[in-house]
Amino acid sequence: MSALSPSVRPAAVAGMFYSASQSTLNADVQDYLAHAGATAVATPKALIVPHAGYIYSGPVAASAYACLAAARSSISRVVLLGPTHRVAITGLALPDAAAFDTPLGRVPLDTQLVHAVEALPQVQQSRAAHAMEHSMEVQLPFLQVALDQFTLLPLAVGTASAEEVAEVLDRVWGGPETLIVISSDLSHYHSYADAQRLDQQTADQIVALRPLANHEQACGATPVNGLLLCARRRGLKVQLLDLRNSGDTAGDRSRVVGYGAFAVNETADHGR
Repeated sequence: MSALSPSVRPAAVAGMFYSASQSTLNADVQDYLAHAGATAVATPKALIVPHAGYIYSGPVAASAYACLAAARSSISRVVLLGPTHRVAITGLALPDAAAFDTPLGRVPLDTQLVHAVEALPQVQQSRAAHAMEHSMEVQLPFLQVALDQFTLLPLAVGTASAEEVAEVLDRVWGGPETLIVISSDLSHYHSYADAQRLDQQTADQIVALRPLANHEQACGATPVNGLLLCARRRGLKVQLLDLRNSGDTAGDRSRVVGYGAFAVNETADHGR
């Protein structure tokens, strides 16, 4: 694989999924975090977070990112995996850029983590997979507000096995300086009552570390299953932080999209 070019991946969905104004975006994210409420969870090793427009999934995403408050200065690396919505790929794809831009500033890629995974056969480089993909981009402003300074390893996930995703995660697992974020919404376009039932079933599976059966349950089922495999092997626990849908936040209840926020925690007696 060729080395990353010095190019910057510009924000593609600013002004659509979230505000393109620096001041408005910062205020919006601060407000979501302020209203997330206290959470009885230790600083997580990993998060599962939704990725819709902020008016829809922002309050749920904030329930996850609020857990980072105590570690805002100690987390310096973020491994971010999200499903591809526009470009079909096999395996996992690195961008060909050296940094990602948002209205809140520039996030540099972590070259050491890139080198740790780029030789794996399931990892490729794809400008197209990242160019317009929102699943990872919408997480960045939350991370930029929740953390002080961090470098990024963004991986777009296409057709892959849980084992292939887990192998990548194991390469970059790191210690308390490294946070893993899996971007995924839950069910799509069911009635409010049906979505509540389906998403609760999915949440129960995730908390029980049971792999998801398909992408109808969660569009990010592939990276979620990779994380769950790592969690099972490492004896970790998953905690449900928030479970709502667009009918609870900013949409009507005839056809809704489900959102869940989860934290994965390490314990002192488990090795890294």
